[in-house]
Amino acid sequence: MKNNFEAILAIIGLIVLAGILFALPLQLLWNWLMPTIFNLPTLTFWEAFGLNVMSGILFRTNVNIKK
Repeated sequence: MKNNFEAILAIIGLIVLAGILFALPLQLLWNWLMPTIFNLPTLTFWEAFGLNVMSGILFRTNVNIKK
């Protein structure tokens, strides 16, 4: 039972780590392009993290190809 709990914690940790690693490039690209092109405000790191999580939820695809 302890191994299952540790595996679940490891998976959750990897998901959070991936979200953090993808948030930094999103923040940098947004702050470089969007204020100049569309006159939008800049994002903080945590706003970029939230935007990344929200877009992952909204645009998730479940493609099942059965042969």
